[in-house]
Amino acid sequence: MFKKFNWGHGIALALGLFVIYILTLIILFPMEKNSQVISDNYYEDELLYQRVIDAKNNADALPEKPEYKQTSEEIEITFPQSVNPESGKTNFYLYRTNDSNLDIKKDVVLDEKKSFQIPGKVLRPGSYTLKLMWKENDKSYQIDYSLIWK
Repeated sequence: MFKKFNWGHGIALALGLFVIYILTLIILFPMEKNSQVISDNYYEDELLYQRVIDAKNNADALPEKPEYKQTSEEIEITFPQSVNPESGKTNFYLYRTNDSNLDIKKDVVLDEKKSFQIPGKVLRPGSYTLKLMWKENDKSYQIDYSLIWK
């Protein structure tokens, strides 16, 4: 009545069990459900990215660069005397790496010390990317800093 069990049957049984195991993993443990797109206009942003590359290259060529200092109350960004943003204006973008709802984007005017502050009360603990952008003599500049707010 029953055929003899041979190595061909064993291979078929092993492959069948492997497929069932993989399908079980896919069904019971699906991939991350809360994935976010970094930008709603991804393709348009990608086409304009050459401007960002140029701005970063311009900033890399500066002998002195803006610096940030982080305390428990705030983040202070200070520009060196050799950097003179047009009309004393700059903008920053604090990009939260895991939650776009916590991103902060603002245009600011530098004070007499060529600095500005980001108050800590608007930040949540976690990882951020601080993007500083400004123009000087019709050239765009951008510097990115990674920071962790505690």
